Amino acid sequence: MPIPAESNPVRPLLRDAVRDRLRDAIVNGTLAPDEQLRDADLAAWLGVSRTPVREALLELARAGLVRAVPGRSTVVAPIDPAAVRDAQAVVGAMHALALRAATPRFTADDLQRMRSANERFRTARTDGDLDAALAADAEFHAVALERAGNAAASAVIAQYEPVLHRVERFRFGSAEGEESVRRHAQLIELCAAGDATGAAALAEQTWQSLRLDPSPPTPTHEGRPE
Repeated sequence: MPIPAESNPVRPLLRDAVRDRLRDAIVNGTLAPDEQLRDADLAAWLGVSRTPVREALLELARAGLVRAVPGRSTVVAPIDPAAVRDAQAVVGAMHALALRAATPRFTADDLQRMRSANERFRTARTDGDLDAALAADAEFHAVALERAGNAAASAVIAQYEPVLHRVERFRFGSAEGEESVRRHAQLIELCAAGDATGAAALAEQTWQSLRLDPSPPTPTHEGRPE
């Protein structure tokens, strides 16, 4: 059929916005491990219908953040060491692939964006703002993903990285967080030197170095369904 003459702009899917809100609530501990997720309660909390909530929960299940439990409907998945190891292997490999492609293409502006993001990361850690630290860390790694231009790698990372963000909160809130600042700085130096192999190896090593902490993440002040 011919394309209609009138404009019909596509708006971001509501499901995606709901998914992002629920994902963030799981990562920051607002929704705790093993907590039951009733789609009606979540819909009321977010001010949406139950349909986008159900769609979002299906996506989060594929990412390993929620799971179906017989007799209990859907619950927040606990942090599973095996799932973390699987995500580490996949996410680390994808970031390494991105850096091998991106390093020869980096501009001075790209490197400055990475330095600025790392400085924001350092400041957020010092201030104890774990949400801001996670955001700055994401901005840091996004530079290489954008420059690599590999949509498949970005999609895989987007699906499985949230599993690791739950573990990163432990690291960023501990003394090991300062090591992340140093690793970022070292990665920038390798990228600036054009060492794609070294940058890829360091990136993969960084994701593989995440360790589980037995303590649950501290919930933020964000509201949540009762």
